[in-house]
Amino acid sequence: MYIKTIPRTLSNIEYGGQVARSSGSVGANYIEANEALSKRDFALRIKISRKESEESAYWLRLIVETNEDGCAERGKQLMQEATELKKIFPAIIEKMQ
Repeated sequence: MYIKTIPRTLSNIEYGGQVARSSGSVGANYIEANEALSKRDFALRIKISRKESEESAYWLRLIVETNEDGCAERGKQLMQEATELKKIFPAIIEKMQ
């Protein structure tokens, strides 16, 4: 897990915790969407997943910007993945309509 590899500074502990929570919420809400009982519930869960992926990218950006280059490369890759998810989730909602 990426957050275990970054230096244990006060800011990294906070940012890392936020990344863990928001990225976990992306997956949890996506699973909930797939178990949704209605289209409205499905769309809501996908929108929440999108919001949480945006938040994950934000916290990852803070980690990348406040640390040395050693941990920045993996952080940038994860930011890119979060950005891709931010684009995928609206496309899912658009296709269902």
